[in-house]
Amino acid sequence: MIDLAPLVRRMAGTPLATWSEGLQAQLDAKMEKGHGDLERWQAALDALPAVRPSEIDLVDTLTLDCACDDATRQQMHDALMGLSPWRKGPFNLFGVHVDTEWRSDWKWSRVAPHLDLKGKRVLDVGCGNGYYQWRMLGAGADSVIGVDPNWLFFCQFQAVQRYLPDLPAWHLPFALEDLPANLEGFDTVFSMGVFYHRRSPIEHLLALKDCLVKGGELVLETLVVPGDKHQVLVPEDRYAQMRNVWFLPSVAALELWLRRAGFRDIECVDVSITTVQEQRSTEWMKYQSLGDFLDPNDHSRTIEGLPAPMRAVLKARK
Repeated sequence: MIDLAPLVRRMAGTPLATWSEGLQAQLDAKMEKGHGDLERWQAALDALPAVRPSEIDLVDTLTLDCACDDATRQQMHDALMGLSPWRKGPFNLFGVHVDTEWRSDWKWSRVAPHLDLKGKRVLDVGCGNGYYQWRMLGAGADSVIGVDPNWLFFCQFQAVQRYLPDLPAWHLPFALEDLPANLEGFDTVFSMGVFYHRRSPIEHLLALKDCLVKGGELVLETLVVPGDKHQVLVPEDRYAQMRNVWFLPSVAALELWLRRAGFRDIECVDVSITTVQEQRSTEWMKYQSLGDFLDPNDHSRTIEGLPAPMRAVLKARK
């Protein structure tokens, strides 16, 4: 059982206190339903060696290390490989380099200079395996709660957390819809790589706003297309072989949607083309990746003939 008592203690006296007190029962009920592969992933977690980091870096990288022998490193490697595929990272864990599909450190290096997380209560929606949660703590966040219903990502987070048990980061295997309405308890809310999967983008923005305290900040990262405020791409079927992609707005259109949802002080802080160096297959994620989903003769187009992935980061205040 995962004990959420430390989370409850951390949230005492905050607007999240009442909500946090019900989380243990909510998590236990979710764990009871489980997932067909949970037993296998739990075995991988149980196989992790019992070591304690003497070196921790969450600021410039995500690195944990200590003096350990080759046999321990091999045990670490094999256990972590049992939690493949690894998509967000990379992680450097006791001499094992988990070379993930995404160079998420590149994205973080583009986003982090525009943030002030010192002392903030943070919510990361669609947090994946928690890579960014640890980096948010490295940037000074008071606490970080991530929600993502993917069970493998939940287990990957547990693998890292077992070596950082005292840090105020928690991963809940929930969807945003599992959070109560009008929560209004987080200083900063992140939604990175989620927006284009939502069938109702304005509803997503309103739900994110409901999680923020008055004056709190949203950090939104999503796929965009070039164009003016009227430009929005709605794929007929797949986009870069992804089935569940619904709306790719221009930056100007996204700014308009944020204003309509009641946000202010809206600022686009980064626009970047996603390259095959930033997202690719590796030993730790052996399935197809971005290079397989672009036109082989023209990397400015997807194999469906649509504009290749371009991502923007916007900040906005409630």
